[in-house]
Amino acid sequence: MRSAEAVALLSELAGDEPVVSSLGTPSFHLYAAGDRPGNFYLWAAMGMASSVGLGVAIAQPRRRVFVVDGDGAALMNLGGMVTVGRRRPPNLIWLILENGVFLETGAQPIASVENADLVAIGRGAGIASATRCEDAASLRKALENAREKAGPHLVVARVDPDSPDERPKRDPFRIKLRFMDSLA
Repeated sequence: MRSAEAVALLSELAGDEPVVSSLGTPSFHLYAAGDRPGNFYLWAAMGMASSVGLGVAIAQPRRRVFVVDGDGAALMNLGGMVTVGRRRPPNLIWLILENGVFLETGAQPIASVENADLVAIGRGAGIASATRCEDAASLRKALENAREKAGPHLVVARVDPDSPDERPKRDPFRIKLRFMDSLA
C-alpha cells in the first residue's frame, strides 16, 4: 500500500484526537490528509514522535493519542519503544510506516528491510498489541481494533516509499501553540 493511503486512513480514524507525526514523510502525508490544530508535526526531531506521543497520552488519559512514525525514526529511538512498553499507556496508538529506507535523504536501505522486525522488537519491549499490516483492509481493521481496546498498540504498516510534493509550512512555534490549544 502507499504510505499516503495509510496515513489518510489513520487521520480519518483519529477524528478529533491528537496526532503526533515524525519528521519528513509522516508529517507530509498527515498534512496532505488534512491539516488541523490537533496535528503536531515534528521537525528536526527524528525518532522522537513516540516519546512526544507518550507524553501526550500520559497527560491526556481520556483521549486516544495517535503517533505516525517512519521505520528509520522508530529504529533511531528504540528507547522510546522500550519506554512505551514499560509505561503501557492504554490510550496510545502508534503507526510505523515501514518502507525500508531513509526516504528524505536518498532512499538508503535500513535494517527493517531485511532483519529488524519492528513487531517482534515491540513485543519484546513489552507492547503486547503489536501487529503488521500489508494492505489497507488489514490496516483499517488493526486501527479500528486499537481504537476500541486498551493499548498501547503498535501497528507496523508495510508501505511503498512515497512522499507527496506538497510540503506544510514549517512554523514550529505556531504548530506548538495551536496543538496545545486543541488539547485544552
